[in-house]
Amino acid sequence: MFSKVTGNRLLGERAMMGREMMLDYLAGALSGSAGVLFGHPLDTVKCQLQVQLAGNQYRSLRDCCLTIHKQGLARGFFRGLSWPLFSYGLVNSVFFGTYASTLKVLGSHTGHSKAPEFLPILVAGSVGGVAQLSVSVPIEVIKVVLQSQIPHPDKQHKVSGINRDYYKGPREGALDIIRSQGVRGMYRGTITQMYRDVPASASYFLVFEYCSYYSHKHLSFLNSQLIDFVSGGLAGVLSWTLITPLDVLKSRVQADVKGNMYSGLWDCAGKSIKQEGIRVLFRGYSAVATRAFLVNSVTLLVYVELLKAFKVNESIM
Repeated sequence: MFSKVTGNRLLGERAMMGREMMLDYLAGALSGSAGVLFGHPLDTVKCQLQVQLAGNQYRSLRDCCLTIHKQGLARGFFRGLSWPLFSYGLVNSVFFGTYASTLKVLGSHTGHSKAPEFLPILVAGSVGGVAQLSVSVPIEVIKVVLQSQIPHPDKQHKVSGINRDYYKGPREGALDIIRSQGVRGMYRGTITQMYRDVPASASYFLVFEYCSYYSHKHLSFLNSQLIDFVSGGLAGVLSWTLITPLDVLKSRVQADVKGNMYSGLWDCAGKSIKQEGIRVLFRGYSAVATRAFLVNSVTLLVYVELLKAFKVNESIM
């Protein structure tokens, strides 16, 4: 028969699992916000380079940075920061929390005691990538629109860009998009972002877990935090390298908020390559790679350290 002791044990196990899940989501939220804060200036540079059109291009990465710098911090490098800074906590909470929960469902785990399992990590990373789309797409739309609207003088010293409207901030931009296109406008480029995020998420966790595990195993003389920092950076660079062409197309589709330039992913790809050549798909890669290393090294380091801290506090209680 089902004893009272057994029932109490099961209730205790469920409560512990629920607490662990909550801590996974909380660690994801805090680490995501930390990563956004460190990486937003380079994200702005990346977006500006990606959405520039033929005949209206920056001469170099330095030219782009100087142009953005002239706008001041709030209207330049940190334009649109408030929106992702607070909202990406939610995105990464869903992302990391779903990843950890999926691993538990698959009977797998991460850590330094056992070699990571290839298939569960790929599945959990992909599920996490899909799960976060519902909250990340509207955030990306507003962020990209605001970043793309930084004035870019062309050869005739006129200001041109993809968008005719200039929004003072995320609230004004979101309200105008919803007013003119409905909620659907906030999800422009969802398919493109899904194609980008799912393989990126799967490779992201796979590279990090493997680099972290084997580095701790064979380079145990190194500081644990340094190993996780570098492993996170490598995971970010490799995953973003994999999906850079899709990121360029996503930025262009989402920056074209009125939909008067591109009807979708394939239309954007065809027009962009025809006008600017295949190299357009790797535009801004230097900014992408630098940002990817900094953002993901910070994000994953903070995430791992928070989980360690939560476990220590639980054991004390």
